[in-house]
Amino acid sequence: MVERVDVAVVGGGIAGLSAAYELVKQGRSVHLLESTGRTGGVILTERFDGWTVDAGPDSLLVQKPAAIGLCRELGLGDRLHPTRTPRTSFVLRGGRLHPLVEGSFLGFPLSATALARSSLFSWPGKIRMGLEPFVPKRTDDTEESIGAFVRRRFGSEAADYLADPLLAGIHAGDVNRLSARALFPRLVAAEAKSGSVLKAFRQLRTAPSGDGAFMSLPGGTGELAEAVAASLPPGTIRLNASIRALRREGDFILETTDGNVLHAGAVILAVPAYVAATLLAGVAPEVSSLCGEVRYASTATVALGYTRDQVRHPLNGTGFVVPKIEGSPLLAGTWVSAKWPHRAPDGHVLMRAFFGGGRDPRRLEQSDAELTSLAHTEMAALTGITGDPIFSRLYRWTNRSPQFDVGHLARVEAIERALARVPGLLLAGSGFRAIGIPDCIADGRAMGARAAA
Repeated sequence: MVERVDVAVVGGGIAGLSAAYELVKQGRSVHLLESTGRTGGVILTERFDGWTVDAGPDSLLVQKPAAIGLCRELGLGDRLHPTRTPRTSFVLRGGRLHPLVEGSFLGFPLSATALARSSLFSWPGKIRMGLEPFVPKRTDDTEESIGAFVRRRFGSEAADYLADPLLAGIHAGDVNRLSARALFPRLVAAEAKSGSVLKAFRQLRTAPSGDGAFMSLPGGTGELAEAVAASLPPGTIRLNASIRALRREGDFILETTDGNVLHAGAVILAVPAYVAATLLAGVAPEVSSLCGEVRYASTATVALGYTRDQVRHPLNGTGFVVPKIEGSPLLAGTWVSAKWPHRAPDGHVLMRAFFGGGRDPRRLEQSDAELTSLAHTEMAALTGITGDPIFSRLYRWTNRSPQFDVGHLARVEAIERALARVPGLLLAGSGFRAIGIPDCIADGRAMGARAAA
């Protein structure tokens, strides 16, 4: 079968879905081709027996409005809810979970009182962090890793116990490779403008929102991806449609493995960078080569369910992160049912444990059974669990976490220059400009609007 559409979108994650949604809004014909049997990408929610389990990301960042805005456009606005209180996060040190104190930004205490009150840092570490306003700002523009930036401004203890588990940890990466400028541009800009990160954020500090920094939906983040897919006209989405060949002969021509041929005036590749590299080898070899340079990490998430009386810990917060220096196999753990309502039956507890990433890639060589057992053992040691879990689920995300290493921004600029020489070809999603659900939605919609134009 041979068809023609205005735009072909390749990849059915949230970026591809958002691109297709924007194209339909702008009156363009579009087909979305997804190689697997479902849309959503790393957004996946399982619902069973009163449990709602997000296998991937479980929240929408309020500060970046694209996801919240899309929810409202889709009629989900009244279903959004904030995290439960207290919203305390913890850091593992010396076998104990230490709370991040109130009055912190990205984990860094902003006031001397908050810093003094923290149990996470030693007194020498606190003194070094408190001296950050007196550290001279850099005079050159060389790009730094997150670890190098934080170590230079706040000291080694802050790099080990904040930058590594928090700033790099949320991206499943190595703190000494990930780019501070690419992932936390506000930190770099604060130093450049004010000469001090602490001074800059003390000046900007506003009263905290009563709803906190994150929102979600009763049916998990999967509810959003499902709603976007359902909003598209019938026949827009083609599942199990792998691309066998992509070429350009006036139109872009996409051949799928089932023998169908699609002609499109423009193509949006909303796929991992390494997939784009393969697809573009014959159409845009320079772009293909640059895409192949983007590094990815693999992670595993283990969901565990218990009865509340099996868990001694008060679960007075959202969960914890684990610094590499602690030697634990865990990257982090979340107390999902303490963080969100509607996730576990009454009288029950839902937790998630995280493994792998850029700092512990070989962890995922363990079997599913080994990782599940390890998750239970580690969570039990930290939260006082007795007995076995009621259920467990393990989700492997192989090469799904792009690593914005030092040099990533320059690579993206080079990709953009090369793309300008191939009109109608666009890239979207987390391997390039976007990290997290809101960014991917914004990026997908922006690329949809560019393709429509």
